[in-house]
Amino acid sequence: MGLLVNFQGNPLEYEHMAPPKITVVGCGYVGMSLSVLLAEQYAVTVLDIDPARVALVNARQSTVVDPDITAFLASKTLDLKATVSAESAYDSADIILIATPTNYDPNTNSFDTGSVDAVVGAIAARNTQAVIVIKSTVPVGHTEKLADQFKETVILFSPEFLREGQALRDNLYPSRIIVGGPSGPCQVFSEILRSVAVTPDVDVLVMSSSEAEAVKLFANTYLAMRVSFFNELDSYALSHALDTESIIRGVCLDERIGSGYNNPSFGYGGYCLPKDTKQLLANYDQVPQTLIQAIVSSNVARKDFIAEAILQRAPKTVGLYRLVMKAGSDNFRESAVQGVMKRLKAKGVEVIVFEPSLEDDLFYNSAVIRDLAAFKAQSDVIVSNRMADDLTDVVEKVFTRDVFGDN
Repeated sequence: MGLLVNFQGNPLEYEHMAPPKITVVGCGYVGMSLSVLLAEQYAVTVLDIDPARVALVNARQSTVVDPDITAFLASKTLDLKATVSAESAYDSADIILIATPTNYDPNTNSFDTGSVDAVVGAIAARNTQAVIVIKSTVPVGHTEKLADQFKETVILFSPEFLREGQALRDNLYPSRIIVGGPSGPCQVFSEILRSVAVTPDVDVLVMSSSEAEAVKLFANTYLAMRVSFFNELDSYALSHALDTESIIRGVCLDERIGSGYNNPSFGYGGYCLPKDTKQLLANYDQVPQTLIQAIVSSNVARKDFIAEAILQRAPKTVGLYRLVMKAGSDNFRESAVQGVMKRLKAKGVEVIVFEPSLEDDLFYNSAVIRDLAAFKAQSDVIVSNRMADDLTDVVEKVFTRDVFGDN
């Protein structure tokens, strides 16, 4: 598909091209939001290894909890299909987006990019004309290594900046569009993303793939740093019997600081921040630093502090109200409350869990209680990362550091 390689960024020229056929590999938050967004204007095929997820997409149901995606699937006319067949997904595609998971591997101190690498290799073996766009987060320099390995294939990196439960909204109203790689293909792909965005004047930055990878890691590490800062402010206030809310409001009225990402929590967690901060730290192996290490260490210290504050109440049974990171999300991978849970159990405290999204009766050998009234009655202390209306009748039992009542 030489049209992408030769394209020089003229929007009028692009308008006269045949619309590209797009394949999206993976249908988690990133893949699902991109698929439905692009399918309103382009022919989109979703490739996933899980037949159940493929069936959901073909039935116009979301694979993730995101009200906007659900509404989009129900109300929009979309050129969207899903398959488990790599052959059909790759062979006719002009652009292939990779949105497979890259979890952090503590044994190698780096992301496990195995799924991304395997997909790139499979594409290169079948369709060298397709432009590959990596949406999965990878270490700085990884896309360039792949491009050197598969020289006949154009490989770009384009980071995502999505919130769980609001992934489609963040793609419809992007804060910026960043694409890294050869200029011509980058211009074409950025125009495609701009064409489906509602924001009319979104900033578009084209850079090298390694610089685009660095943007993703540094942006998420900055957010983790901000979460850690206000968590450590809260730890200080709690230790000295000071009012956390008053201090935060006074600090954040400075317009240089602002009021976002300032609500104390049990620590940063979720899909991105824990692994991205550790990956960025690993990328500093030959570069002097202290701050990046402190951001990673701060999250551990915060969980220690929270667990100790709960233990000071001398509970026999602690109830964890929800494992998910925040309202509107079904994700509890790397949720900070799990770190608190492990610390409490290590001290011999019985822990029970109320989490409607769990199907098993045990979670890390702790009983899952599905009856909310029974859960409240059995718990001496109820630990909740965010205060919920369900707990207002037992507020005296609740331990939370939620100051502002938002995510």
